[in-house]
Amino acid sequence: MSRADGLVVQKYGGTSISNPDKVIAVAERVKRRLATVKRLVVVVSAMGDSTDELVALAQKVSRQPRGREMDLLLASGEQVAVSTLSLALQDRGVDAISLTAAQCGIRTDGVFNLARIRSIDTRRIVGELDAGRVVIITGFQGITESDEITTLGRGGSDVTGAAVAAALGASVCEICTDVAGVLSADPRLVVGARKWSEISYEEAIELASSGAKVLHPRAAEICMSYEIPIHVRSSFTDESGTWIRSGGSIMEQAEVVGVTSDKEIAKITLLNVADRPGTAAQLFEELAEKQIGIRLIIQSASSESRARITFIVDEQFVDGAVEVVEKWKTSQLASDVLVERDVAKISIIGSRLASTPGLAARMFKVLAREGINIDCISSSEMKVACVIASRHLERAVKTVHNEFFHTQAQPVAG
Repeated sequence: MSRADGLVVQKYGGTSISNPDKVIAVAERVKRRLATVKRLVVVVSAMGDSTDELVALAQKVSRQPRGREMDLLLASGEQVAVSTLSLALQDRGVDAISLTAAQCGIRTDGVFNLARIRSIDTRRIVGELDAGRVVIITGFQGITESDEITTLGRGGSDVTGAAVAAALGASVCEICTDVAGVLSADPRLVVGARKWSEISYEEAIELASSGAKVLHPRAAEICMSYEIPIHVRSSFTDESGTWIRSGGSIMEQAEVVGVTSDKEIAKITLLNVADRPGTAAQLFEELAEKQIGIRLIIQSASSESRARITFIVDEQFVDGAVEVVEKWKTSQLASDVLVERDVAKISIIGSRLASTPGLAARMFKVLAREGINIDCISSSEMKVACVIASRHLERAVKTVHNEFFHTQAQPVAG
C-alpha cells in the first residue's frame, strides 16, 4: 500500500484521558499536532478505569459475564471517550467527528471478547478527512459481518490504532501513553529504567508478549507487516519517545534490551496423564477451541506410562482452562489438576540472546543469589523466561535489571 503523505494516526490510552482535565489536555495536544500534519486520525481507549468498572458491574449481576452481551457492555466505554474528546476539540475550534468502529467499517471475526480485525472499509474515514476533519475512532472494538459488536481483548485499542494506520497507509502510528517510551523495565519497579530511542519490530513484539504493557504485540505485528513506523511517546510532553521500525536497533547494540515482568498468569498442572501419542494434541486442541492461548508448556514422563503436563496461561483464561482440565479429571484422563495463581514470569529480551553464551546463566545466577527459586524455564532466540513465586517478582526484576544495566547510568537521548 502506498504511504499517505502527511497522514498520522495517534492512539491515546485510558490513563491519558482519565478525567476532564486530561481530555482537554489531549484536545490541545491534538490541535498542536495539526500544525505539523495534513491529516490526523485519533484512536481512543475508554476513559481511565471505566472498562474495569464495567467488568465489575457485570460481575455483580452475572457469575460468568462473557460473550455477546459482555462485548456490547464493554464497547460503551470507548463511545463515551470519543464523543467527549470530539466535543473538547470542537470547543477549541477544531473540526472533529467521532465514529464508532461500526461507523468506520472495522470488521472482525465472530470471536466475542477476543476478536481479530479482518478488514477496514476506509471510505467513511477518508471522506471525513477529505472534508478537513480530525477523525476520532473508538478503539478496542469492531463489528462482525452479521453486525454483532465485538471487542479485541485487553490492550485492543493499540490493535485498532495499528490496523487503521495500516489500512490508511499512514506515515506513522503514534502510541501516546503514560510513559516516555519503551523502557528497559517497568518504571514502577525499577527507578531509572532506560528509555530506548529506537528498537526493532521484533524486539518490540517480544517485549510486549513477555509483559511490557507499553504496546500490544498484535499492534507491533500489524505495523511490521505493513511497514508502518511506530512512535511510542508520552501523552503529557512533546518529547520524542521510542521509534519502532524495520531495521531499528539499539545505539550500543546491547545484548539485553529489557527485563519484563508479568503477574497476570497462572500455572496449571495435570497429574498422571496417559503417556501415549495424541494425548497432548487432544488437550491443547480442546484449549484452542475455547480460544485459550498458552504461554509455556512442559511435559515430563513419570512411572507406569503416566506423565505430568504443566502449562502457563494468562490470568484471563484461567477459568476457561480449568473447565477443560476438570473434564479430563472427571473422565480419568488425569488423576488431579493443580492450579497455582501465585506465580509470575520474569524475562530478559534481546536480539542476540541465543548467539551470546552466558546470558541465561547470568540471569539464573543472580536469582539464585537472591534465594529466588525458578519453577519453569522457557527460551527462544530472543527471550529467556522464568516462572517464579509472585511474591519475589519485584526483587527479581530489580536484581536482574541491575545485572544487565548497572553500567548504563544515562538513558539514550530521545
